[in-house]
Amino acid sequence: MLKKTSLSASNNPWGRLTCLSALLLLMLHPGTGYGQFLSNLHAMRTDALFTTYAAPPARSEYTSDQGYQFRWNDEESGIEFISAAGPNMGIAFMKDKRLVIKLNELFREPVVTTSYSDLVKYNYYPFRDLRVEVVFNVYSSVTAVVQYRFINEGVFPVEMSALPYLYYPSSTSAMAADQRPAPGIFRFELIKKRDDWMVEHHIPLTDTLEGWYSLAGYDNIAGFCFPKDHPSSEIARQEELQKHTSRFICGITDTCRYLLQPGETKSLRVVVSLDGKRETTFPDLEHVLREDEQACAGIPRLKFARSDDELLYWSAFSLLRQCMMPPGGKCSHNYYIFSREPKWGWGYGGQVFHESLAMTAYAYMEPVGAMNSQRVYMERQQPDGYINYRTGPFLDESIETNGQQTSSAPWFNFENIEIFKITGDRKFLREAYDSGLKFYRFYVNNRDADHDGLCEWGGNAELESVRDARVAVWDKVGLAANFEGPDVNSMLVKEAKSLAEMAGLLGLRKESQQFIEEAEHRAALINKFLWDPETRFYYNISKANHTFGFKSPSDLKIREIIGFLPLWAGVADKIQAGFLVEKMNDSTEFRRPYGVPSLSAASDYYCPIGYWNGPVWVQWEYLLYRGLRDYGYEKEARDLSRKVMTNMIHHLKKDHVFWEFYSADDLQAGWNKTYIWAGIAARFLIDEAAQK
Repeated sequence: MLKKTSLSASNNPWGRLTCLSALLLLMLHPGTGYGQFLSNLHAMRTDALFTTYAAPPARSEYTSDQGYQFRWNDEESGIEFISAAGPNMGIAFMKDKRLVIKLNELFREPVVTTSYSDLVKYNYYPFRDLRVEVVFNVYSSVTAVVQYRFINEGVFPVEMSALPYLYYPSSTSAMAADQRPAPGIFRFELIKKRDDWMVEHHIPLTDTLEGWYSLAGYDNIAGFCFPKDHPSSEIARQEELQKHTSRFICGITDTCRYLLQPGETKSLRVVVSLDGKRETTFPDLEHVLREDEQACAGIPRLKFARSDDELLYWSAFSLLRQCMMPPGGKCSHNYYIFSREPKWGWGYGGQVFHESLAMTAYAYMEPVGAMNSQRVYMERQQPDGYINYRTGPFLDESIETNGQQTSSAPWFNFENIEIFKITGDRKFLREAYDSGLKFYRFYVNNRDADHDGLCEWGGNAELESVRDARVAVWDKVGLAANFEGPDVNSMLVKEAKSLAEMAGLLGLRKESQQFIEEAEHRAALINKFLWDPETRFYYNISKANHTFGFKSPSDLKIREIIGFLPLWAGVADKIQAGFLVEKMNDSTEFRRPYGVPSLSAASDYYCPIGYWNGPVWVQWEYLLYRGLRDYGYEKEARDLSRKVMTNMIHHLKKDHVFWEFYSADDLQAGWNKTYIWAGIAARFLIDEAAQK
């Protein structure tokens, strides 16, 4: 049975056809959607589950937002919710003078039974017959709730103590001496230093937060504080805990004592609030769970041969939802940030087109949210069509360089038509066409300094090109603004084709034909000047002389991932496509164990875990995947998808996070974690299911 979703909501016959044809190809589970899967998990620490949590969009707030990563896979640490800048929290147990906190001390390890972008349920056994059931919810940007249930499953009474604790992991965080207004209640001050980028760009994050840590539901209590060091290293020393001396000043805890008869259950609630107010009312966590299920019910239900793929699929949507923020600041629509936890300046400034490729996956989950994210660009667009490099609630970043404002790499119209094909929303289509036409005209008119019909990167060209560090051509030959390349021009071909498609759907036949002709003209120029028949690959050319030499003859013949973008844009003819696929299948260059690297492995500048000189960038892999499929190379497309997914799954199993990029050669990942554009993995899997 075809499950109804917002994908079939359009009254436009073309829109209905697009949505139904896409979904009819999917092999769907019966039922009511997302909740049936992620509400009924049995995930162990070696399963491919994303376990970072932040408030849902409706209860998120930019300036004081706090997210947490669930640490449940480090044998030498406690079962904790951690943050790069704090606070961290967990719980220890004591029974018969034996203290248990570390994973390797537990009688039975945690099993996650439910996991959404803001909520997780799990259970474990610190001792035989003592079951601990936990619900953790980041209810809002400033409030997190942990509900514990302690169950005696044995035949004898159990006398034990629970020791919930709070501590700070970073020297950039600080806590004032704890104040205890009443038993089970602590007041503390959390100082979080903004990084240099945040300070320079006047990002208004709250530096100092007044926090409350409160407990409810215990038989009796004795309070004390942890030492400065990570409590996982100190709490195991029972004699230190029993001293209760005043020198423990950097962490806080209470000892909650319980006597449980056979079959008896006791509960403990821990609340951390960071808005200066101690919470006195608490959310209904089952209602929060129903909210999560409803919010995610529209996601297509695919059938998976591999459980790892299924966990990756749903985890990708959790990541995407988690990065969405409600309207605020200059944004009258919802927008996204790159990562909620950890929080870092560069990823907290605003939206960029290359990150927005992830909206072509998010639209399946939240069609209105994906469209509104694109509307953030539209509402900030300047009269001449220019759109900022970065557009956020408190930032319009243009980075003027050599008299030019920097924009984002031109993927705007491609994203918009892809989103429309999912939502079928004709109002959005009209808005997107009007805005996209202005942006396209701005770009082609301001990025062709020699008026030869081929464009170069402008403004701060390296940033605008996306490939902003460790690019072989930029580093070894010359700056990006000096070259006309297959990247920017392939993108502009795709932009023109996307506008042609939108114009056709709007009944603007003359305009549609004009954009088709513009795309064909640019494609012909790419093939005339950027294709090298000798090496059978696309390269940058010098803007000055239209050759592959800049400082020396042929020094621009460095094979990078951009040489494959003409496949995605439909620029290559069938013969050229065959040569490109042949190069992609060469194991000495681009056929690597975990995807197509951003630079040929034959280059002396190649590093599989560098930056743009070797690693796999998932959203670019998706573009190549689409190109392979469009040219009929289905086997190669499936092979590429499998390689990329394998490394992503490995890291979800290993550290339960998504990463900015992945190694092409090894099971490694790098730089920034919990990164929004990795969510496009869901689109890989949807498209793969559509081919079966």
